[in-house]
Amino acid sequence: MFSTVLIANRGEIALRVARTCRELGIRTVAVHSTADRDSAVVRFADQAVHIGPAPSRSSYLHIPSIIEAALQTGAEAIHPGYGFLSEDPDFAEICEANGITFVGPPPELMQQLGDKAVARALMARAGLPVLPGSEGALSGPAEAEETAQRVGYPVILKAVAGGGGRGMAVVRDPADLLRAYGETRAHARAIFGDERLYLERFVDDARHVEVQVICDRHGSAVHLGERDCSVQRRHQKLIEESPGPNLPPELREAMCAAAVQGALAVDYVGAATFEFVLASSHEFYLMEINCRLQVEHPVTEMVTGIDLVREQLTVAAGLPLTMRQEDVRPRGVAVECRVNAEDPDREFVPTPGLLTEFVPPGGQFVRMDTHAYPGWYVGPDYDSLLAKAVVWAPDREQALARMDRALGEFRIDGPGLRTTTGFLRRVLARPEFRAGAHTTGLVDTMTEEARASVTAGA
Repeated sequence: MFSTVLIANRGEIALRVARTCRELGIRTVAVHSTADRDSAVVRFADQAVHIGPAPSRSSYLHIPSIIEAALQTGAEAIHPGYGFLSEDPDFAEICEANGITFVGPPPELMQQLGDKAVARALMARAGLPVLPGSEGALSGPAEAEETAQRVGYPVILKAVAGGGGRGMAVVRDPADLLRAYGETRAHARAIFGDERLYLERFVDDARHVEVQVICDRHGSAVHLGERDCSVQRRHQKLIEESPGPNLPPELREAMCAAAVQGALAVDYVGAATFEFVLASSHEFYLMEINCRLQVEHPVTEMVTGIDLVREQLTVAAGLPLTMRQEDVRPRGVAVECRVNAEDPDREFVPTPGLLTEFVPPGGQFVRMDTHAYPGWYVGPDYDSLLAKAVVWAPDREQALARMDRALGEFRIDGPGLRTTTGFLRRVLARPEFRAGAHTTGLVDTMTEEARASVTAGA
């Protein structure tokens, strides 16, 4: 096992990784921008290194500064968390070239699976179901029109280098395709530095279900069950739960088996998430593969009792997995709610500001992953996530009641600050959510209802 690990991230995930390292007796190095000099992980880590000013491009995305920090502090490995450089094959390759272990898959595999069009083709050859669409990246708007006509509307345009719910556009009318193609390509170029797009059929009234897989360097691969992530705004998740509600056992087994089959087909190493779209007909199709730890990994940890970061570090050190498939026995139900500094009444616009009060909930079977504290400034430079509230209970009804209680206990205040806690409680109260009959369109439906109510009252 490693003696020193550098954490190339910030916020709650950096603190979460540091805690597992502490339990393993691993010395931790936190890197931080100027804006994060007083962050929770800087206070917790064994050593902290300043790597640049607030903008991500000059700090958390600045590879030379991070590599130099690792070399100066004697870090043998770098854990990238999620976001930032976590799925950057160039960063993984540079780590390797400098004798530093990257906690994730090999760079060449990350390169392949990070290209969504290539990953789609690889998984189709491995026997996984994929939605009808383009064979690879679109050559131009003409091929987009031809492909859309062939697979049928609605369709979705996706950035080949996309991730985190960005670089996507749903098109329902052929008259809108060329405009959407141009806008999505420009968006992809600005965010990812890669304007390539691919197209596939869009499934209405679908659920978003993903399977957690972890593999070692010795040919072992296990799945840790599935998570339902259907509550989303702008393709970004707000509530996740495990197991997925109302999934027939044979469907659950088929999805989990497909994920393991896909991982073994490419000799995967590390933690991966296979994301599927699940149609109302119970047909499922692979959307993409994430080569990193997911934001929502705590729900899997809560139902399995397995520390995913510990397994990531174990695998990265070249050791075998600490469990076999028969050892994975999920129990009960876990639910996670992302508490963001956003205003749901203004289309979830971020609301930066000073936290004058921050009192998270507690109680039985409640886990809080957060880096926030009173006096912390929620800046505009980074993601608006303040905390992840995670609860466990023997069944879903108790889990939802516990989550509602926990969200109701949250005390967060500050000039101009708004959070998503109230909105999340409204989602929990929706009849279709409580029945486990919701789809990825739930938040849009709630938003439209709110607008109609305001219009009617005007």
